[in-house]
Formats: sequence, structure tokens, C-alpha cells
Amino acid sequence: MSKKQCRSHIRYVTATAVTALLTGLITVDAAAESSAETNVETIVVTGTHIQRPNYESVSPISTVDSKDIQLGGIAESETILSRLPQVTADANENVSNGSGGTSNVNLRGLGSGRGLILIDGQRMLPTMAVDLNFIPSALVERVDVLTGGASAVYGSDAISGVVNFQLNKRLDGIRLDAQTSIAEHTNDNSSLRSLQTSSGKTTAPDTTWDGFKYNATLAAGTDFLGGKGNITVYAGYRKVDPVLQNTRDYSACALNDAGSAFSCGGSGNTAYGRFALLSGPNTGLDLANSKDGSKSWVLEDSSFLYNYAGDNYIQRQDKRITGGAFLSYQYSDALEFYSSFMYMKDHTFSQVAASAIWLGTAFTINCDNPLMSDQQKNLLCGSTTSTADASALVSYRMVKGAPRRDDLRHEDIRAQIGFRGKLNSAISYDVSAMQSQMLYGETYLNDVDQARGGKGLQVVSVNGTPTCKSVVDGSDPKCVPVDVFSANGPSAAAYQYIFQAKSTASKQTLVQYAGNINADLGVYGVTSPWAHDGVAMAFGVEHRAETYVFTADALSQASGSAPGDGKIMSDEFYSEADIPLVQDKPWAKSLSLNLGYRYTLYDAHSSKASSPQKTFGTYKIEATYAPNDELRFRGGYNRAVRAPSISELFNAQGQGNVAATDPCAGKSPTATLAQCAVSGVTAAEYGHITECPSDLCTQQYGGNPDLKPEKAETLTAGVVFTPSAVPSLQLSLDYYNIRIKGYIGAVDPAVILNQCMTTSSSFYCGLLHRDHRSGGILFGTDGYIISTNVNTGFLKTSGLDIGGNYRYDLGEWGGLDFNILGTYLINSVNEPLPGLGTYDCAGLFGSTCGQPSPVWRHNLRTTWMLPDSTATISINWRHLGGVKLSSNSTNPYLAGTTSTINDHIAEYNYFDLAASGDVGYGMTLTGGVNNVLDKSPPAIASGLLGGFGNGNTYPGVYDPMGRVLFLQLTAKY
Repeated sequence: MSKKQCRSHIRYVTATAVTALLTGLITVDAAAESSAETNVETIVVTGTHIQRPNYESVSPISTVDSKDIQLGGIAESETILSRLPQVTADANENVSNGSGGTSNVNLRGLGSGRGLILIDGQRMLPTMAVDLNFIPSALVERVDVLTGGASAVYGSDAISGVVNFQLNKRLDGIRLDAQTSIAEHTNDNSSLRSLQTSSGKTTAPDTTWDGFKYNATLAAGTDFLGGKGNITVYAGYRKVDPVLQNTRDYSACALNDAGSAFSCGGSGNTAYGRFALLSGPNTGLDLANSKDGSKSWVLEDSSFLYNYAGDNYIQRQDKRITGGAFLSYQYSDALEFYSSFMYMKDHTFSQVAASAIWLGTAFTINCDNPLMSDQQKNLLCGSTTSTADASALVSYRMVKGAPRRDDLRHEDIRAQIGFRGKLNSAISYDVSAMQSQMLYGETYLNDVDQARGGKGLQVVSVNGTPTCKSVVDGSDPKCVPVDVFSANGPSAAAYQYIFQAKSTASKQTLVQYAGNINADLGVYGVTSPWAHDGVAMAFGVEHRAETYVFTADALSQASGSAPGDGKIMSDEFYSEADIPLVQDKPWAKSLSLNLGYRYTLYDAHSSKASSPQKTFGTYKIEATYAPNDELRFRGGYNRAVRAPSISELFNAQGQGNVAATDPCAGKSPTATLAQCAVSGVTAAEYGHITECPSDLCTQQYGGNPDLKPEKAETLTAGVVFTPSAVPSLQLSLDYYNIRIKGYIGAVDPAVILNQCMTTSSSFYCGLLHRDHRSGGILFGTDGYIISTNVNTGFLKTSGLDIGGNYRYDLGEWGGLDFNILGTYLINSVNEPLPGLGTYDCAGLFGSTCGQPSPVWRHNLRTTWMLPDSTATISINWRHLGGVKLSSNSTNPYLAGTTSTINDHIAEYNYFDLAASGDVGYGMTLTGGVNNVLDKSPPAIASGLLGGFGNGNTYPGVYDPMGRVLFLQLTAKY
């Protein structure tokens, strides 16, 4: 059977199955219903389609319930997850520069795209549009985090695991949840404050009260027709005030590593004006406008660096509305109708320092430019009377203008309709259709149009008035001269001319049709001879189609963005079986197997390219064994797959910033001439190469339609202990091992630079494309690091999860509940390319390893339940183990800029305190303080940050705001 025929066959099976189910529903009569056995409530467990009473998960699952969310003062779904030890921080509200405005989750540090996010067991949004902001946290009953591959159950993307948000969708009454919070922080880092003062920088206030947040969700529901039906609706509003980095002493200035201390550094795109001469008698000179405002050039040095940190956001401004409805009606046991509609509109701003005419573009300056002084003309052209053109890298930071602001808007819609029920005592079904959509709009404000900047540099005198050449020749009558030849800067009219907004937009959709049949074959006698429960099976078919369209205006395209589109279709068939082998025997309380298999036919194409059609199968083998009521052993092997996304396949190649430092740049390069020569540096260029401003070099990125799916093997094994001697104690220990082969990604630019310099590898050095006008790898030049998508080597991570619950009875004083969840990271290995070596980031952080990966992390919550059960007092201890700087390692993949002051980050301990109690009239009041001790995050030199580093720290890992006070009211009527 051909793949085309196979796809048609799967679609035929899907249509036939759905038709048969619906036909069966119509013909089920009252007699058949009355003959069914008394219903016993089934439990839907994350990680399986099997539904049966009292079913227990074989896969290790960590759960956060609504009480944990309430006591944590958590109003954002991203925060619910980021505090879990299994999760590495990802895009969140504290990331500004480069933010897309969404919030994601990164399970096990394997990347946000390798974990699947579900709402009540169904996909949430299109793969590339996943945004935790979409989920109304006030309606979350619990969050299940499943470790290990689950592709056999849920399809592509479930490699590192699954996060399933279970929502409260059936209310009978009114519920109001309102919360407000504010951050309070004492800036008492004396060494950083002294540094800022000595560097002439403004220090942060002694004490701050800021970061105000407000969240409110109103939900109402009612049963109707004698409880057969229910409708529940909700609406929510969220507002977040922005916070600037200049309000915190750890982020008030851009930190550079100065050996055993910090220095206040900054960007080479200065506020005075900078000129790296590329022609004329002084080629190679790096000059700056004199600080006194005169039109004279002096040699550029570090004293001219621009402190870009202060205007950046450490917390983004945000407004969000959410709303939706859930409707269900059970006509009979055999037929229940259900539907849902969910909506979110989010508007957030990120903000960073003022724009500039960026260093990196080779601009043409006419030698008779009347805006230049004679001294400048002599240095640039060798003459005050020349009418020739000269070439230079030019930079001028537009500090008299407004900071750059990224206006980010998201509008998400998700609608689902379905039918489910029990055809008899053995067979149940569920058929559904779901469509979700994300509309994204971005407008980048207060940014310099580099083309207009270039026109504004070419000026002649017309009757004594400086006039753009483009006005004279008529090519741009609106051009205004841009005077960057003194520190006083351009005129207001020039600002208005060169500041241009640029916009991009995208639309992503996901359509899914699914049909599932559950069968308890024990009703028909299919039972192990040593067990009383029968074999349970699930069969299902799914069809998914994802589309993506990205558009960019002319200015965005000139800055590296390119329009793109694509479509991915997959048709799938899956089956799953739960097989009780032994039950209630002297040597085995229970022994069972859980098996699953999924077959996928995958097709992708865009308007410009197509990807080869692919088929693949995934499967799982899981087992659980309980010798008695106190011990239960569990383990599983999963073969998981992640198909490439539309952007990974079809995004156009472009250029953008990447955090990196060029070891061959500057007056005193850290790499030798011999090392740099392999990367294309000439002897004449060595010692004269322009450095990457703000430690941001340029990478070439883009899609690859020939990408193959990632394949993963995941192994889990664990034990659950519930001793009868201590009835309220439950302990669990689980081992996980996840290995992903041929993972999709770009070779890290930092790895490329390090490997080229340390090994002189022709492969890695060949990925460095230098602009031989400056020798650099800067944006706006012909220099860049090639880092497009490829199937690379492998990723591997393994570790131990420890969980425990215990309740200690205090008699008339109530009781104490203890809950601990911890993760011990054994390794986190990356092989960038097959056969060319590996590195392990367990216990490390830095430019290559990215965010800290502590070996040990845990949350320990202790809750005092008062005797009347109407009030609780709780303290949570969040522990993050210490980590070391990856670039201090001897591993050649990690070797790079070493540091003494940032050689490690010590262990961090946060304590959160909360109290909750009923205050009458159906209301519960919860208040608390997170980060009670107001512990500041670690200060890290900007050049050593990787991943989601921002504001001289990792704001998703460590608390960036200080002490946060919150108050929450829940009212139920």
C-alpha cells in the first residue's frame, strides 16, 4: 500500500468509525440502557487513554493541585510550572529583550518544543503558538506533569513529557477569584552600588515598591434539566505594571567581568558617536566624538561604552482578557454532548534601550559633508577639500529619543465539540473535533531605519544649508540631515525622519478530529487466569492539520525577517492495552502491563518547498508490580518522536543577534593570530577587528525542509511506598533516562566559536563568515555565524525524582501536612554533531549551557491545618543547588571566557509564607509573602549569560523582583 493510499485508508477508517459510533448512539434503546451494569466512575489518568475504575498511573506523575496554587499566591500558569524541580525556566514575563510575549515550559531542560501541553488531555494550541497565558489559572483544579516520552499516547512532541492542565468546567453557582500583589525590595548590594557610583552611573533607589499585578476571574455555572446538563462561563482580566532594570542594584548597569570584580560596561553603540574607518589614510582607526560636544574625534576606548541596562524591562507591561464557556448535556449513559470555547487577548510591551545607527553597516560619507569639521575630514579623507566618498562603520545611540518598545499582541481562540458515552457495560467511546487559532501582531517602535540613517549621512551644502543628497537628486525628498559628528547628536527633525515603526504578523491554526473507543474486555471473559480484572483496551484515530502564515513589512524584511508559510498534516492510528496479569496472590497483590502503539503518516509543505512524506511508529511498554499493599514498583520504556515544526522546516534564512563574543576582536584579542587565521582573519586585520557590541554577534538562522523527525528513547523506573504502620505517609522514588537522537537545532554559535579557536576544526571554522572590511561578525555587515537548522547529534538527560507526603496529627491543634518534591540531576549531555564529542551541563551554567542546571532542587511545603479545617498556615522552602560556570570547564566544547567573580553561583534558598482562612459569607481570604527574606538574584556578567538571561541574571530561575506580597479573595455562592 502506498503512503497516499495509506493516508486515504486512515481517513476512511476515521470517517467510518465516527459514523458507526453515531449510528450506534441513535439505535441504543432504553432496554439496552437499563441492562447495563451500575456505572462506576472511571478515572482519566494523564499518560493513557485507558479508562477504568481506580486506575493508577504507571508513569511517574507530579501533581500541583488548586490548594498549592492558592497558597503559593500564583496567578500565572507559567509560575505554577517554573517552580517545579522538573522544569527549566523558559519564556516568561521577566524576559524583555527578544521576547515574543508568550510563556512556555521547558521540561527537563530539553527545550520547550519537546514537551506537550494539554488541556484536559487534549492539545491546547498550534504547536508553535503554545502559550501558558491562555490558561485561566483560577479554574485549574490540578496540573499533572508526566515525565518521559508519551508519543504513543498523544502523538508527536511528547518527548520530554506531558503537562496536563485539568480545569474545573462544571460549576453550579458563582465564583470570584481576585488577587493583587506588589514587590518590595531593598537594594543593599554595597559592592555593586559603589561600582555604579564610581562609574558615574545612577544607583537604584534604596527601597522599591513596584511590580503591581492585578488578576480577577469571574466564573458562573448552573445545572439544568434535572442535572443532565451544565453550562459554565468565565471571564478574566489581568494587569501587570512594568518595572525597569534601573530599579534593582543587580541590573542597574550592564555588568562586565573584570577578573575578580565587576565593572560597569555597556554597548559599543555609544551615545557619543563612533566611527571605525574602512577607507582613506587612517583605515583601521576606531574613533569617537569628543565627550565635550565639539566636532573632533578622539580614539575610542571603554569609557565611551553605553549603559543600555537602565531602560530595559525586568518585568514586562501586560494587559490580558480571557473568557470562555463549557457546555455539556447527558441525554443518556450512551450519549453525552460536550463543548468548550476559550478565548484570550493579550497585549504586552517589552522595552529595551534606545535605538542607534548600528555599528556594523559600512556607511558611505561624502568628504565634503558640511556637518563635519576640518579635523574630522582630514582623519576620514586625508583632505578638507576632497569631494570623494569615504567608508566607515558608524554608530550613534539615539538617547534623546524614546527607548525601543516592542508592541506584542496575541489573540487565541480554541473551540471543541464532542460526543461520548457508554454503549454498554463494556464499551465506551469519545469522538470530538477541535480547532484553535493564534493571531499574532508585532510592531517595533522607536527604531532607527538604517537605510534612512545612511541617507542622512550623505549631506551637501545648498546655498549654505546642509541638505541630503537624496533631496537634491529627488530620490528621497523627505530626507533630513542626520548630524552624528558631535556628541550633541541629531536634530529633532532628524529623529522624526529616521525613527520608523516596523511590523510583522502571523496566523497559526490547528484542526484536530479524534475518535476513541474504550473496551473492558473482562466483560467478555478476556481475563488472565490469575487476575479478576479483565483486559482493558483503547483504540483511536486522529487527524491533525496545522497551518502557519507569517508576513513582514518592508522595513522588517530589510532587518532580516522574511515572509513564510507552511502546512503540516498527520493521520494517526493508536491502540493501548492495560493487562492485569496477577491480582491478590500471596506473592503479588498486583502485576500488570500497559502497552501502546501509534502509527503516524506525516506530510509537510509550504508555498516554496516541500518536505519528504514520512511515516513512523511509536510505542510504549510499561509494567507495575505490587507485592503487597505497601510497595508498588513501576517502570516503562517509551519510543517517542517529535516531527519538525513548520518554522524549523520552512522559515526563510535570515540574520539576527546572538549572545556571543568574538575572541579575535578588539585591540588585544584573547585568541592568537594562528587560531584566528583558521577562521578567516588576516594578519592585517588581527588587532583591528570590531568587537560585537553588547556581546551580541550575528548568526544566520533559517529552516531546512529536509529535516527528519527526532527520535527518543525514554526509560523510567520507580517505587511507591505507603507503609501501613504510618498510614498517612507516601514516598516515591523514580529514575528517568531520556535520550534524543538526531535532535533538531542549530549548532550553538558559542560552540562554533569555541571549537574553532580550541581545535582549529575546519568544519567549525567554516561556519564563521567574516566581513573582511572590518574582520567582524556583526549585524549589518557581511559577517555572521552560520547556524541554520540541522539534525544534529543527541541530547541525553537522566536523574531521580523524589516525592513524599505525610500528615502528622496534632490532636486538638489540628495537623501538619508535609509535601516534598525534589529532583537529582545525574547528567544533561549534548552531542552537537555526531561523533564529534559531547559536553555535560549538569551542575553548570553559562553561555553554552545556558540557564543553571542544579544537581539538586526541591520544594518542601509544610502546612498547619487548624482544627476546624477552615484556616491554614503554610511555609514553602524552595531550594536550588549551586552551579559552576561552564566556560571554566576543561571540556573543549565548554571552554571560553573564564571568570573568577562568576566562577559559581552558590545554592539558593527561598522561603514563602502564606495563610488562608474562611471569613464568612462564602469567602476565603489568602495572603502571603513569597521570598520572605528578600533574597536578590545572583549578579552575572552579561557576556556570560546564555539562554533566557536578562538583566545580569536568570530571572526565570531566581526571583528577580525581591519580596512579593500578595492577597487573594475567593468567593463562592
